[in-house]
Amino acid sequence: MNESEPSQKPPSLDRSSGGDIEIETGQAPPSPLKEGSIGLPAHLQDLTDRARGYVEAASSANTRRAYAADWKHYTAWCRRQNLSPFPPDPEVVGLYITACASGNVISSAAGTTTRDSKPNLVATIERRLSAISWNLIQRGMTLERKDRAIATVMAGIRNTHATPPRQKEALLPEDLIAMLETLDRGTLRGLRDRAMLLVGFAGGLRRSEITGLDLGREHTEDRRGWIEFLDKGLLLTLRGKTGWREVEIGRGSSDATCPVVATETWIKFAKLAKGPLFRRVTGKGKDVGPDRLNDQEVARLVKKAALAAGVRGDLSETERGQKFAGHSLRAGLASSAEVDERYVQKQLGHASAEMTRKYQRRRDRFRVNLTKAAGL
Repeated sequence: MNESEPSQKPPSLDRSSGGDIEIETGQAPPSPLKEGSIGLPAHLQDLTDRARGYVEAASSANTRRAYAADWKHYTAWCRRQNLSPFPPDPEVVGLYITACASGNVISSAAGTTTRDSKPNLVATIERRLSAISWNLIQRGMTLERKDRAIATVMAGIRNTHATPPRQKEALLPEDLIAMLETLDRGTLRGLRDRAMLLVGFAGGLRRSEITGLDLGREHTEDRRGWIEFLDKGLLLTLRGKTGWREVEIGRGSSDATCPVVATETWIKFAKLAKGPLFRRVTGKGKDVGPDRLNDQEVARLVKKAALAAGVRGDLSETERGQKFAGHSLRAGLASSAEVDERYVQKQLGHASAEMTRKYQRRRDRFRVNLTKAAGL
């Protein structure tokens, strides 16, 4: 299959069906349950509304946004190539992922080729494939991903372009303590950021899990997670990809580095009673707003504090900025906790020990020396 030889199947854009509009705007796919689409009587409308809500809850908001952007990218590419995304054609999708892997090559009318972007990473192409499948399913269509026009091309892309994952650096306890010292304890923003870093590290949390926490079980509609203070620590109930799980955060050996004390202090001075735990600080740092923080703020906080604390000072500022993000807290706990691996696995919510080991970095290298254990 050659990029310069596009499929000869004619485009089947039907303006009466709204196909052009969806391709142009990248709008979200229609809900499987539309009002009046299946002739439900009025007394069942409430159930229809609830079912529509469950459809929305089937995937996270971040996933839906990513899939919408990927669908827009795919349909725009189809439009430029004078091809149609409907009905799903494995050959068209195979050409598309080839374009993604090669830098989105475009064949012009004059027969020349131009590049309009860098080649996509393999992980990005795999996500785009998933997005295309998902969007088609929402429209009542199916893409045969096992077709050789897709599967064989994707296998070749992986073999040619796949690289080891670029993991974020783990933040060790001494790094975290140095980062805490860069935060102003006399401001609401400083108190909030201390609590976020300590809870994120001690809980081994994803950034979305940190910002998704509420003060109580029924405090917000989305109910992604909440906290509960107990005598020996903080109990977090979290909703993840595989369901609900509990995370225990025990009290620290010092108030200065205790995540429980930091959280209590933030709640006290922010005067929080219900709703999201971590919120925006407004009014030149003197007020706390009602809105939940975006999870991107966790990544920005980790990067900013790591740079301010001089973590990995042997690297340039640009290199250091690329090393640290929200996952650095999660990897830090996995790399630092001197306990049985199964406890770390449970805290991180991993289904396998193999996944947990991927988070064990820096200090964990060569902890087990199989060379000596074998007698050499």
